[in-house]
Amino acid sequence: MTIEEAQSKVDDWIKTYGVRYFSELTNMAILTEEVGELARIMARTYGDQSFKKSDLGKDLGDEMADVLWVLICLANQTGINLTEAFQKNLEKKTQRDATRHKDNEKLK
Repeated sequence: MTIEEAQSKVDDWIKTYGVRYFSELTNMAILTEEVGELARIMARTYGDQSFKKSDLGKDLGDEMADVLWVLICLANQTGINLTEAFQKNLEKKTQRDATRHKDNEKLK
């Protein structure tokens, strides 16, 4: 599935099952919440924190998909074509960082 197709599928789902998009500000708060849930699983899986009973059974991929879902909602609501935005962002990073990381002694 392309990013464009994902944006279309989310929009179709919202119109079919979701009634309407939550407000942009509400979705921004939800995005923050979802990123927090992802961070919690990352900290327990790859960091030093131990799992709590309430964390067991959480799926890292599902948490990432929740973040992506809400980000796509925000893009749809604000008229952002994520394919174009991502391509421009990649070009920016490539030009800006062409040698930056290769020259970073910390990464060698």
